[in-house]
Amino acid sequence: MNTIYVNDKNNIKAVQNAVDSLPKEGGTVVITKGEQLTSAIHLKSNVTLHIEENALLKFSTDFNDYLPPVFTRWEGVECYNYSPFIYAHNCENIKICGKGSIDGMGQVWWHWKKLQGDAATKLCRAQSEGILPKDRVFATEEAALRPSFIQFINCKNITFKDFTIKNGPQWTIHPVYCENVTAQNLTVLTQGPNTDGLNPDSCNNVLIENCTFDTGDDCIAINSGLNEDGWRVNRPCQNVEIKNCTFKGGHAAIAIGSGMSGGVQNIYAHNCIISNTERGIRIKSMKGRGGYVKDVTFKNIKMSNIELDDIQVTTNYGSSTAVPVSDKAPVFSNFKFENINVD
Repeated sequence: MNTIYVNDKNNIKAVQNAVDSLPKEGGTVVITKGEQLTSAIHLKSNVTLHIEENALLKFSTDFNDYLPPVFTRWEGVECYNYSPFIYAHNCENIKICGKGSIDGMGQVWWHWKKLQGDAATKLCRAQSEGILPKDRVFATEEAALRPSFIQFINCKNITFKDFTIKNGPQWTIHPVYCENVTAQNLTVLTQGPNTDGLNPDSCNNVLIENCTFDTGDDCIAINSGLNEDGWRVNRPCQNVEIKNCTFKGGHAAIAIGSGMSGGVQNIYAHNCIISNTERGIRIKSMKGRGGYVKDVTFKNIKMSNIELDDIQVTTNYGSSTAVPVSDKAPVFSNFKFENINVD
Protein backbone atom coordinates (compact mmCIF):
# COMPACT_ATOMS: atom_id res chain seq x y z
CA MET A 1 0.00 0.00 0.00
CA ASN A 2 1.26 3.47 -0.86
CA THR A 3 1.85 5.66 2.21
CA ILE A 4 3.00 9.29 2.33
CA TYR A 5 3.93 10.98 5.61
CA VAL A 6 3.29 14.70 5.99
CA ASN A 7 5.11 16.99 8.42
CA ASP A 8 5.88 20.22 6.61
CA LYS A 9 5.07 23.28 8.67
CA ASN A 10 6.17 25.62 5.87
CA ASN A 11 3.89 24.28 3.15
CA ILE A 12 0.15 24.88 3.40
CA LYS A 13 -0.36 22.67 0.32
CA ALA A 14 1.59 19.72 1.70
CA VAL A 15 -1.44 17.56 2.46
CA GLN A 16 -3.08 18.19 -0.89
CA ASN A 17 0.21 17.57 -2.67
CA ALA A 18 0.47 14.22 -0.89
CA VAL A 19 -3.07 13.25 -1.93
CA ASP A 20 -2.34 14.24 -5.52
CA SER A 21 0.87 12.20 -5.48
CA LEU A 22 -0.90 8.94 -4.73
CA PRO A 23 -1.40 6.61 -7.70
CA LYS A 24 -4.83 5.79 -9.11
CA GLU A 25 -5.19 2.77 -6.83
CA GLY A 26 -4.94 5.14 -3.85
CA GLY A 27 -3.13 4.84 -0.54
CA THR A 28 -2.71 6.58 2.81
CA VAL A 29 -1.67 10.10 3.74
CA VAL A 30 -0.43 10.21 7.34
CA ILE A 31 -0.38 13.45 9.32
CA THR A 32 2.41 12.87 11.81
CA LYS A 33 2.85 14.14 15.36
CA GLY A 34 2.83 17.91 15.67
CA GLU A 35 0.86 20.70 14.00
CA GLN A 36 0.21 20.83 10.26
CA LEU A 37 -1.42 23.90 8.73
CA THR A 38 -3.39 23.26 5.57
CA SER A 39 -5.71 24.82 3.02
CA ALA A 40 -8.68 22.92 1.57
CA ILE A 41 -8.09 19.20 1.05
CA HIS A 42 -9.82 17.46 -1.86
CA LEU A 43 -9.70 13.70 -1.45
CA LYS A 44 -10.12 11.08 -4.16
CA SER A 45 -11.19 7.45 -4.33
CA ASN A 46 -9.34 4.80 -2.31
CA VAL A 47 -7.58 7.36 -0.10
CA THR A 48 -7.18 7.21 3.68
CA LEU A 49 -6.34 10.37 5.60
CA HIS A 50 -4.80 9.20 8.89
CA ILE A 51 -4.16 11.71 11.70
CA GLU A 52 -1.73 10.20 14.18
CA GLU A 53 -2.20 10.52 17.91
CA ASN A 54 -0.81 13.90 19.08
CA ALA A 55 -1.08 15.27 15.53
CA LEU A 56 -3.14 18.38 14.86
CA LEU A 57 -4.43 19.17 11.38
CA LYS A 58 -5.21 22.88 11.46
CA PHE A 59 -7.01 24.80 8.71
CA SER A 60 -6.11 28.16 7.23
CA THR A 61 -8.11 31.25 8.19
CA ASP A 62 -7.61 32.81 4.74
CA PHE A 63 -10.92 32.60 2.86
CA ASN A 64 -9.09 32.49 -0.47
CA ASP A 65 -7.64 29.10 0.48
CA TYR A 66 -11.13 27.63 -0.13
CA LEU A 67 -11.45 28.83 -3.73
CA PRO A 68 -12.30 28.20 -6.53
CA PRO A 69 -15.96 27.41 -5.85
CA VAL A 70 -17.09 23.78 -5.88
CA PHE A 71 -20.44 22.04 -6.26
CA THR A 72 -22.03 21.73 -2.84
CA ARG A 73 -25.29 21.59 -0.96
CA TRP A 74 -25.77 24.52 1.38
CA GLU A 75 -28.47 24.04 4.00
CA GLY A 76 -30.35 21.73 1.65
CA VAL A 77 -29.96 23.65 -1.63
CA GLU A 78 -27.48 22.86 -4.43
CA CYS A 79 -25.09 25.61 -5.49
CA TYR A 80 -21.44 26.50 -6.02
CA ASN A 81 -19.73 27.95 -2.98
CA TYR A 82 -16.48 27.97 -1.03
CA SER A 83 -14.94 24.53 -0.86
CA PRO A 84 -15.61 22.55 2.31
CA PHE A 85 -12.37 22.17 4.26
CA ILE A 86 -12.17 18.44 3.48
CA TYR A 87 -14.11 17.63 0.30
CA ALA A 88 -14.76 14.76 -2.07
CA HIS A 89 -17.13 14.49 -5.04
CA ASN A 90 -18.10 11.30 -6.89
CA CYS A 91 -15.58 9.16 -4.99
CA GLU A 92 -15.60 5.82 -3.18
CA ASN A 93 -13.67 4.04 -0.45
CA ILE A 94 -12.55 7.09 1.52
CA LYS A 95 -11.52 7.03 5.15
CA ILE A 96 -10.56 9.70 7.70
CA CYS A 97 -9.19 8.10 10.85
CA GLY A 98 -6.60 8.22 13.62
CA LYS A 99 -6.56 9.45 17.21
CA GLY A 100 -5.32 12.93 16.35
CA SER A 101 -7.30 16.17 16.10
CA ILE A 102 -8.67 18.42 13.37
CA ASP A 103 -9.22 22.12 14.11
CA GLY A 104 -11.18 24.22 11.62
CA MET A 105 -10.31 27.56 13.23
CA GLY A 106 -13.88 28.45 12.37
CA GLN A 107 -14.10 31.54 14.54
CA VAL A 108 -13.12 33.80 11.62
CA TRP A 109 -16.22 32.65 9.71
CA TRP A 110 -18.83 32.74 12.44
CA HIS A 111 -19.76 36.42 12.14
CA TRP A 112 -20.92 35.71 8.56
CA LYS A 113 -24.12 34.34 10.15
CA LYS A 114 -25.20 37.96 10.57
CA LEU A 115 -24.28 38.85 6.98
CA GLN A 116 -25.73 35.92 5.03
CA GLY A 117 -29.38 36.97 4.93
CA ASP A 118 -29.70 38.30 1.38
CA ALA A 119 -27.64 35.54 -0.26
CA ALA A 120 -29.30 32.79 1.77
CA THR A 121 -32.76 34.00 0.80
CA LYS A 122 -31.72 34.23 -2.86
CA LEU A 123 -30.36 30.68 -2.75
CA CYS A 124 -33.30 29.16 -0.90
CA ARG A 125 -35.71 30.63 -3.46
CA ALA A 126 -33.58 29.81 -6.51
CA GLN A 127 -35.48 26.67 -7.50
CA SER A 128 -38.89 28.31 -7.19
CA GLU A 129 -37.59 31.09 -9.47
CA GLY A 130 -36.18 28.68 -12.05
CA ILE A 131 -32.48 29.34 -11.38
CA LEU A 132 -30.42 26.24 -12.21
CA PRO A 133 -27.77 24.95 -9.77
CA LYS A 134 -24.96 25.82 -12.22
CA ASP A 135 -26.04 29.45 -12.06
CA ARG A 136 -26.19 29.61 -8.25
CA VAL A 137 -22.60 30.76 -7.73
CA PHE A 138 -21.64 32.40 -4.44
CA ALA A 139 -18.21 32.06 -2.75
CA THR A 140 -17.74 35.72 -1.93
CA GLU A 141 -17.35 37.53 1.35
CA GLU A 142 -20.34 39.66 0.38
CA ALA A 143 -22.57 36.57 0.05
CA ALA A 144 -21.16 35.22 3.34
CA LEU A 145 -22.36 31.63 2.93
CA ARG A 146 -20.10 29.54 5.14
CA PRO A 147 -18.91 26.14 3.86
CA SER A 148 -19.24 22.83 5.66
CA PHE A 149 -16.17 21.51 7.48
CA ILE A 150 -16.11 17.98 5.96
CA GLN A 151 -18.40 17.32 3.04
CA PHE A 152 -18.40 14.25 0.80
CA ILE A 153 -20.99 14.49 -1.96
CA ASN A 154 -22.26 11.55 -4.02
CA CYS A 155 -19.67 9.17 -2.55
CA LYS A 156 -19.79 5.49 -1.50
CA ASN A 157 -18.16 3.53 1.31
CA ILE A 158 -17.11 6.32 3.67
CA THR A 159 -15.55 5.87 7.12
CA PHE A 160 -14.90 8.45 9.85
CA LYS A 161 -13.17 6.90 12.84
CA ASP A 162 -11.42 7.80 16.12
CA PHE A 163 -10.48 11.45 15.58
CA THR A 164 -11.48 14.61 17.45
CA ILE A 165 -12.82 17.48 15.36
CA LYS A 166 -13.62 20.99 16.50
CA ASN A 167 -14.74 24.44 15.41
CA GLY A 168 -15.50 24.42 11.73
CA PRO A 169 -17.19 27.28 9.91
CA GLN A 170 -20.68 25.71 9.81
CA TRP A 171 -21.94 22.09 9.62
CA THR A 172 -19.12 19.86 10.81
CA ILE A 173 -19.38 16.41 9.18
CA HIS A 174 -21.77 16.57 6.24
CA PRO A 175 -22.16 13.57 3.92
CA VAL A 176 -24.50 14.38 1.01
CA TYR A 177 -26.00 11.81 -1.41
CA CYS A 178 -23.65 9.23 0.10
CA GLU A 179 -24.11 5.49 0.53
CA ASN A 180 -22.62 3.27 3.24
CA VAL A 181 -21.34 5.84 5.74
CA THR A 182 -19.81 4.77 9.06
CA ALA A 183 -18.88 7.15 11.90
CA GLN A 184 -17.27 5.51 14.93
CA ASN A 185 -15.54 6.73 18.10
CA LEU A 186 -15.58 10.39 17.08
CA THR A 187 -15.45 13.38 19.40
CA VAL A 188 -17.12 16.46 17.91
CA LEU A 189 -16.64 19.76 19.77
CA THR A 190 -18.05 22.96 18.29
CA GLN A 191 -19.05 26.37 19.54
CA GLY A 192 -20.17 28.63 16.67
CA PRO A 193 -23.56 29.27 15.04
CA ASN A 194 -24.97 26.41 12.93
CA THR A 195 -22.02 24.19 13.85
CA ASP A 196 -24.04 20.97 13.86
CA GLY A 197 -22.01 17.88 14.66
CA LEU A 198 -22.97 15.33 12.00
CA ASN A 199 -25.54 15.90 9.24
CA PRO A 200 -26.46 12.89 7.09
CA ASP A 201 -28.10 14.61 4.10
CA SER A 202 -30.05 12.49 1.57
CA CYS A 203 -27.83 9.51 2.44
CA ASN A 204 -28.54 5.77 2.41
CA ASN A 205 -27.19 3.33 5.01
CA VAL A 206 -25.54 5.36 7.78
CA LEU A 207 -24.14 4.04 11.07
CA ILE A 208 -23.17 6.45 13.86
CA GLU A 209 -21.86 4.68 16.96
CA ASN A 210 -19.79 5.33 20.10
CA CYS A 211 -19.46 9.05 19.28
CA THR A 212 -19.44 12.02 21.67
CA PHE A 213 -20.93 15.40 20.78
CA ASP A 214 -20.85 18.85 22.37
CA THR A 215 -21.92 21.31 19.71
CA GLY A 216 -23.04 24.85 18.92
CA ASP A 217 -26.21 23.60 17.24
CA ASP A 218 -27.85 20.18 16.79
CA CYS A 219 -25.48 17.31 17.57
CA ILE A 220 -26.88 14.98 14.90
CA ALA A 221 -29.28 16.43 12.32
CA ILE A 222 -30.82 14.23 9.63
CA ASN A 223 -31.80 16.14 6.48
CA SER A 224 -32.83 15.60 2.85
CA GLY A 225 -33.00 18.95 1.09
CA LEU A 226 -34.96 22.15 1.41
CA ASN A 227 -38.34 23.00 -0.09
CA GLU A 228 -38.51 23.10 -3.92
CA ASP A 229 -34.87 22.10 -4.40
CA GLY A 230 -35.35 19.13 -2.11
CA TRP A 231 -38.36 18.02 -4.15
CA ARG A 232 -36.40 18.40 -7.39
CA VAL A 233 -33.51 16.24 -6.17
CA ASN A 234 -35.94 13.84 -4.49
CA ARG A 235 -33.39 11.78 -2.56
CA PRO A 236 -34.51 10.66 0.91
CA CYS A 237 -32.25 10.15 3.89
CA GLN A 238 -32.89 6.57 4.94
CA ASN A 239 -31.62 3.60 6.91
CA VAL A 240 -29.77 5.54 9.62
CA GLU A 241 -28.76 3.88 12.89
CA ILE A 242 -27.47 5.87 15.87
CA LYS A 243 -26.27 3.82 18.83
CA ASN A 244 -24.19 4.09 22.00
CA CYS A 245 -23.58 7.81 21.52
CA THR A 246 -23.13 10.47 24.23
CA PHE A 247 -24.45 14.01 23.87
CA LYS A 248 -23.08 16.62 26.27
CA GLY A 249 -24.35 19.90 24.87
CA GLY A 250 -26.04 21.48 21.88
CA HIS A 251 -29.46 22.53 20.66
CA ALA A 252 -30.95 19.06 20.10
CA ALA A 253 -29.05 15.83 20.67
CA ILE A 254 -30.79 14.07 17.77
CA ALA A 255 -32.79 16.13 15.30
CA ILE A 256 -34.66 15.28 12.14
CA GLY A 257 -35.25 18.33 9.93
CA SER A 258 -36.16 20.94 9.44
CA GLY A 259 -34.79 20.49 5.89
CA MET A 260 -36.46 17.14 5.15
CA SER A 261 -38.18 17.87 1.83
CA GLY A 262 -36.73 14.82 0.08
CA GLY A 263 -38.11 12.55 2.79
CA VAL A 264 -36.64 10.79 5.84
CA GLN A 265 -37.37 7.15 6.69
CA ASN A 266 -36.14 4.15 8.65
CA ILE A 267 -34.27 5.92 11.47
CA TYR A 268 -33.29 3.92 14.58
CA ALA A 269 -31.60 5.60 17.55
CA HIS A 270 -30.93 3.55 20.66
CA ASN A 271 -28.79 3.15 23.78
CA CYS A 272 -27.74 6.79 23.93
CA ILE A 273 -27.10 9.19 26.82
CA ILE A 274 -28.16 12.85 26.54
CA SER A 275 -27.41 15.63 29.02
CA ASN A 276 -27.18 19.43 29.14
CA THR A 277 -28.72 20.06 25.72
CA GLU A 278 -31.54 22.48 24.95
CA ARG A 279 -33.68 19.60 23.70
CA GLY A 280 -33.26 15.86 23.67
CA ILE A 281 -35.04 14.48 20.61
CA ARG A 282 -36.45 16.96 18.10
CA ILE A 283 -38.38 16.17 14.92
CA LYS A 284 -39.12 19.48 13.24
CA SER A 285 -40.64 20.82 10.06
CA MET A 286 -42.93 23.57 8.84
CA LYS A 287 -45.43 24.57 6.18
CA GLY A 288 -43.62 24.83 2.84
CA ARG A 289 -41.22 21.95 3.42
CA GLY A 290 -43.39 19.16 2.02
CA GLY A 291 -41.68 15.79 2.19
CA TYR A 292 -42.23 13.19 4.90
CA VAL A 293 -40.72 11.66 8.02
CA LYS A 294 -41.75 8.08 8.71
CA ASP A 295 -40.74 4.87 10.43
CA VAL A 296 -38.65 6.40 13.21
CA THR A 297 -37.75 4.59 16.46
CA PHE A 298 -36.05 5.90 19.60
CA LYS A 299 -35.31 3.23 22.19
CA ASN A 300 -33.33 2.99 25.44
CA ILE A 301 -32.48 6.68 25.71
CA LYS A 302 -31.43 8.33 28.98
CA MET A 303 -31.76 12.10 29.36
CA SER A 304 -30.89 14.51 32.15
CA ASN A 305 -30.76 18.27 32.66
CA ILE A 306 -32.54 19.12 29.41
CA GLU A 307 -33.27 22.85 29.24
CA LEU A 308 -36.50 22.80 27.21
CA ASP A 309 -38.34 19.81 25.70
CA ASP A 310 -37.11 16.28 26.27
CA ILE A 311 -39.01 15.22 23.14
CA GLN A 312 -40.49 17.65 20.63
CA VAL A 313 -42.35 16.67 17.47
CA THR A 314 -43.59 19.67 15.51
CA THR A 315 -44.74 20.64 12.03
CA ASN A 316 -44.85 24.26 13.17
CA TYR A 317 -41.11 24.90 13.50
CA GLY A 318 -40.61 28.62 13.83
CA SER A 319 -37.07 29.14 12.60
CA SER A 320 -35.88 29.10 9.00
CA THR A 321 -33.02 30.68 7.07
CA ALA A 322 -35.61 31.86 4.51
CA VAL A 323 -39.40 31.85 4.67
CA PRO A 324 -40.82 29.18 2.32
CA VAL A 325 -42.75 30.38 -0.72
CA SER A 326 -45.20 27.44 -0.82
CA ASP A 327 -47.79 26.09 1.61
CA LYS A 328 -46.93 22.42 1.03
CA ALA A 329 -47.23 20.59 4.31
CA PRO A 330 -44.90 17.86 5.60
CA VAL A 331 -46.28 14.45 6.57
CA PHE A 332 -45.18 12.64 9.76
CA SER A 333 -46.07 9.00 10.47
CA ASN A 334 -45.06 5.86 12.38
CA PHE A 335 -42.98 7.18 15.27
CA LYS A 336 -42.09 4.94 18.21
CA PHE A 337 -40.57 5.99 21.54
CA GLU A 338 -39.67 3.13 23.88
CA ASN A 339 -37.94 3.11 27.26
CA ILE A 340 -37.08 6.81 27.32
CA ASN A 341 -35.77 7.64 30.80
CA VAL A 342 -35.82 11.33 31.70
CA ASP A 343 -34.26 12.78 34.87
